[in-house]
Amino acid sequence: MAHDHGHTPAAWTGSIIAFVGFCVAGAFMVMANVPGFWAGMAIIAIGGLVGGAMRLAGMGQAKRPQRQTVSAGS
Repeated sequence: MAHDHGHTPAAWTGSIIAFVGFCVAGAFMVMANVPGFWAGMAIIAIGGLVGGAMRLAGMGQAKRPQRQTVSAGS
């Protein structure tokens, strides 16, 4: 029941940008630099926005139709 989760340009790009933001925020947190930490947090959010925009542009995984469930009689 394995599916192809996230093997798309949108997923890779968003994840890489968010990872860079995580590294930036972590480094500045250790250095006790509050503005740098929040800059890293902003980069993480930008990664999510970029990944979402790329998905909307057609570079993400297509949505699968939802399965319909049939319920037993009343």
